[in-house]
Amino acid sequence: MIQLITFLAIIISVGTVSVGVKMMRSNKRGNIKAAMFTSLSLFSLIVIAFGAVGFINPIFAAETTSVANAAGISLGEGFKYLAAALSTGLATIGTGMAVGSVGSSAIGAVSEDSTILGKTLIFVGMAEGIAIYGMIISILILFV
Repeated sequence: MIQLITFLAIIISVGTVSVGVKMMRSNKRGNIKAAMFTSLSLFSLIVIAFGAVGFINPIFAAETTSVANAAGISLGEGFKYLAAALSTGLATIGTGMAVGSVGSSAIGAVSEDSTILGKTLIFVGMAEGIAIYGMIISILILFV
């Protein structure tokens, strides 16, 4: 099972990198929706494959259960780690989108009037705060 997980992780990595290289060679810039769709679709296919393997062949499910019990990780602990990863990951994606739009607007505004630099930095800092909030929630999930 560990070999299968490693193989699928390598497939995801190679697929994501190859799509990125293909987009760079075709001079597509700023097409983040297509890139995110490709990465999420690859990830979704792998998750569905894991579910199919777990439901079709109960030997794999028993093997993963015995490994998890040997490591001392319960189902609740697994969900706790998943929730912490999702809160940090989604907050970081939101931060990237917010800083991208706010930062470009701030640069445009400062290029027209350089006296408003301090005001624009406040807005960029507020957008970056989203990632900090996601990290704080992850820490609370893990340790409380």
